[in-house]
Amino acid sequence: MVGGSSLHPRIISTFVGDYRLLQSTHPLHALFRYSQGRKHMSMQLSRTLAGLTDIFFNRRNIDESKRKRLRPGKVSPYRPVPAHISRPPYVNSRKPPGIASGPEVHDEKGIEGMRASGRLAAKVLQHAGTLVKPGITTDDIDQAVHQMIIDNGAYPSPLGYGGFPKSVCTSVNECICHGIPDSRLLEDGDIINIDVTVYLNGYHGDTSATFFCGDVDPEARNLVQVTKECLHKAISICAPGVEFNRIGKTIHDHADKHRYGVVEQFVGHGVGHVFHSDPVILHYRNNGPGQMILNQTFTIEPMLTIGSINPILWDDNWTVVTEDGSLSAQFEHTLLITENGAEILTQC
Repeated sequence: MVGGSSLHPRIISTFVGDYRLLQSTHPLHALFRYSQGRKHMSMQLSRTLAGLTDIFFNRRNIDESKRKRLRPGKVSPYRPVPAHISRPPYVNSRKPPGIASGPEVHDEKGIEGMRASGRLAAKVLQHAGTLVKPGITTDDIDQAVHQMIIDNGAYPSPLGYGGFPKSVCTSVNECICHGIPDSRLLEDGDIINIDVTVYLNGYHGDTSATFFCGDVDPEARNLVQVTKECLHKAISICAPGVEFNRIGKTIHDHADKHRYGVVEQFVGHGVGHVFHSDPVILHYRNNGPGQMILNQTFTIEPMLTIGSINPILWDDNWTVVTEDGSLSAQFEHTLLITENGAEILTQC
């Protein structure tokens, strides 16, 4: 593969799979193996049951699908951001900052800042979803998202993060996450995850949802519905003192009931002044440490698949698709831990 074999931390979610690895002093890219010939990513301490998961939970033979595999389209140039809009510190560096140590815990001013950024992110995502229809390109969606964000005095957080070239992630069909908007036309029957993050007055608001394009078949609709249910079931158990590992169990249990796979290599994260911080939120069953703290903000963003949970990285070093081409769906919210549970910051 052109561009080398190292894997850097990703937008929205970061490559991890075992919380113990996060305690290591090694850079994140050293925690993964990468096969150039197959563009395949795997953790050095991969779970021995990963293969069994694919065998028992793969719901379809992709040879029976008439859907065409995704192919890269043409990517347009960076879109400009007015000079008066403040930028996150990473924008002028192509080196991704990774996960910052320590949780994002806010005072009243910080909470209001997070609410404002979350509301804007939710409104932008809602608008982006209205654009989804056959014949529109994902680059068209990026243009609309970019314009709405800067019109509101905010910066599109993905733009320039580790060299990411666009203002939003658009992940179509088998794309698990981090799809780069390009010239590909959306087709009738597609599903598309749109992942929006805005940087407003020093705070990031991060959210995503999966949308239907035209007439979507029942199997795809069910995957999307169950993925959304997984997110909201996980949110419902959040409160001060709750162990983070309960999030993964809640999501995994519900996915298992419907025989869907849960992608393990991408995670939720703390978010606030920085794009990605502690805690790392694992979406699968785990024994990771840590408890939720009052006034803490973080994301939950499960990714479910109909078939294989193994990710393949494209040559652009961002786009991640399922190994077998089976559909994947994702939903995400930024949460604030309150005395009574969790407040969803990224909803209109």
